[in-house]
Amino acid sequence: MDISVIKGEEVNTKYGIHIGNKAPKTIVEFINLRCPFCKQWFTESKDTLEKAVADGKVNRVIKLLDHTKESLQRGNVMHRFVTDDDPKQALEDITRIFDSQDEWGDLSLQEVADYARNELGLTEHSHLDIAEEIVEETQRVNITLVPTVILGDYIFDENIERETLIDYINE
Repeated sequence: MDISVIKGEEVNTKYGIHIGNKAPKTIVEFINLRCPFCKQWFTESKDTLEKAVADGKVNRVIKLLDHTKESLQRGNVMHRFVTDDDPKQALEDITRIFDSQDEWGDLSLQEVADYARNELGLTEHSHLDIAEEIVEETQRVNITLVPTVILGDYIFDENIERETLIDYINE
């Protein structure tokens, strides 16, 4: 990932799923729920970020990025089924969606929606306006790949070492 073109200082925290409250730092995560690398990031960073949020060190803003890439279209559908007004529930929804990614990842778009409703028991939410804002933001700040994670001056992807992430949080 070429981070030199990303305008990290222009990324906002207005839109997205907000987790944590009044911490000195905020980590912004651009992910797509069909992306296997996003699943890797979410899974491998989960315990570290949960602890950092619980300790009041960092807030999280998860931005579900609707992507035009064919292989990520199914993730765009799943985004509509993530609760956006209850952070704890949103994390549970995202976890369940990632955990079942191999089961729905190759279905048609309609079948993905049916899977979310019937197999995962999720409800579709109307937050397409927020999805559009996130897409516009990524275009404005030159984010093209997922996951893209921004913490202060640091921009990285799923390949960050746990110890490095902890160092960034604790700086």
